[in-house]
Amino acid sequence: MRIERITGTIGAEVTGVDLGAELSASAGGDLAEALRAALGEHLVLFFRDQRLDLPALKRLTGAFGDLMAVPYVAPLPDEPYVVAVLKEASESGISVFGGEWHSDFSFLPRPPGGSVLLAVEVPRFGGDTLWANQVLAYETLPDDLRALVDGRGAVHVGAPYGVKYAPPPDLRVSRSIRIERGNPEADREVVHPAVRTHPWTGRKALFVNPIYTTRLDGLSVEESRPVLDRLYRHAVRPEFTCRFRWTPGAVAIWDNRATLHYAINDYDGQRRLMYRTTFAGERPFS
Repeated sequence: MRIERITGTIGAEVTGVDLGAELSASAGGDLAEALRAALGEHLVLFFRDQRLDLPALKRLTGAFGDLMAVPYVAPLPDEPYVVAVLKEASESGISVFGGEWHSDFSFLPRPPGGSVLLAVEVPRFGGDTLWANQVLAYETLPDDLRALVDGRGAVHVGAPYGVKYAPPPDLRVSRSIRIERGNPEADREVVHPAVRTHPWTGRKALFVNPIYTTRLDGLSVEESRPVLDRLYRHAVRPEFTCRFRWTPGAVAIWDNRATLHYAINDYDGQRRLMYRTTFAGERPFS
């Protein structure tokens, strides 16, 4: 196995590994342990030319944590842990799943630890994904912002799935992914540390995002907005990010505790199909 950085701050490409054949026989062994260590260091790992069926994809995911079924997004039939992230060629001028900087389902009491994404069918151009290093974002915070977030909670809400912060009713969205909307349970406020500690590495990471974070604990939405806007701009500075060009059989594994990611919607008229699985995390702690 060979691990090579793809930027100076986040992401590494891993070669010399057949994830389907090798990890299935050693999910508790040296390879899985090496991949977990690499994920803790680089925060997102990339693999090319992998031949994974759904059982192998789930075994791979289980090497990083317990498989987790995510709410509000319909899985594949008879596959409760697998979501098809699909945009058909006929769908143009729409909003796509993950098309804003975010940490997956951060509004849950126990947000996901991370996810695995397998490229099945990719456009000829476009459809890349971005990730941003939130450990580095925290470490480089200006002093005044650090003083505001250290020891403070941030309020998260399942905005796209609820009522109070629901997207406009005329927003055009993909018909290929069945997403539950208008559920008042998604309006429940959950408070997590604005700066969380990683359970594997002990490193601190900024843990707020534009989709699910509505305010800072102890402040109103209006009082929080200018602070959060500054945090969001800082969190995705180009030097904190990496960008991945998908090819069929490519796999990305990312740490949801310490990254934000963004699906770029620049491939109208082309079909894109990915399979995504998720591994469980813990209640965030500071």
